[in-house]
Amino acid sequence: MKTIIHTNNVKKIVFLTIALLTTGLFAQEEETETTPKFSLSGSVDAYYRANLSAPNDEDAIAPGSSFANLPGFALGMANVIASYEGEDVGFVADLVFGPRGTDAIFASPMYSSTGNIVNQLYVYWNVSDNVKLTFGNFNTFLGYEVISPVANFNYSTSYLFSYGPFSHTGLKADFDLGNEWSAMVAVMNPTDLTEFNPTGNYAFGAQLGYSGQYLNFITDDGAYEIDFTGGFDVSDEFFLGINAAYFDNDGVGFAGAALYPQYATSDTFTIGLRGEYFTETGDFGAIGTGVEDSSVFAVTLTGSATIGNLMIKPELRLDSASDDAFIDNDLGPTKSLSSFVLAAVYSF
Repeated sequence: MKTIIHTNNVKKIVFLTIALLTTGLFAQEEETETTPKFSLSGSVDAYYRANLSAPNDEDAIAPGSSFANLPGFALGMANVIASYEGEDVGFVADLVFGPRGTDAIFASPMYSSTGNIVNQLYVYWNVSDNVKLTFGNFNTFLGYEVISPVANFNYSTSYLFSYGPFSHTGLKADFDLGNEWSAMVAVMNPTDLTEFNPTGNYAFGAQLGYSGQYLNFITDDGAYEIDFTGGFDVSDEFFLGINAAYFDNDGVGFAGAALYPQYATSDTFTIGLRGEYFTETGDFGAIGTGVEDSSVFAVTLTGSATIGNLMIKPELRLDSASDDAFIDNDLGPTKSLSSFVLAAVYSF
């Protein structure tokens, strides 16, 4: 017997089917958007460094770089970052192991025996689309360069980075002001005292940003630093980064500026230069000459070749100081130092 289905019933069945499928798709999309996400990322780096104009034995010296300052084949760090991103809240636990990590969190451990592996440890709350609160230990907002070798083009670091703040612990609020404008305010422990506050004093920070350019300010127990960080895509292949800073602590401090031109010759190779002028004010002692108001001009030429997740970075660096800050191969005092670095950085 042939079954006859009324036309209206067919329409109802088709309508219900489409409605169920559509509802299911929207529900799946909504569930995907709101499902918290856990991720694990990080990097591993190692390098070889040699002085070209100075000894490489027990008398070895290095440029004024916080990292990449050990002789011969040397270790950077293993960096493991665990993060959890919910709809409005989340956390970041950034752990470092190795010489670069030790130099990055030099003020720890202050209390915990494992304090010297915590690079960042914070929670955050997206209060709205335009306001984000961050609470805990986070890397500094000042400067062009950062602790992670993955985010820096040059492997060795600048004087401005090395003598600026590294990390803070406190509460900061980021604001999206619209039309590419942003702002940030923060109250924090004294600079680089990240495990707790042993002084009872607090530092205050602020940032104003526009279209990738940032004016930063921090004041800490009478000292203060003003910093400008930015960059421009001059063309598809050519990028120019800029950093300038002034730090003062009752007449003693530093000032400097650096340019970072970088040119991509292909999808897998970029060559870049860092030209930096750095000067002390008073007897700051950063350059190591023992002479007040010493200065240094440093030029670093770096190539960056990408092989999958691996970056190979050969680097030539020349530091030229106003006074005798270095030694030559005869162990005599000299104003300049030339050095070479070959680094390998793997990110995941």
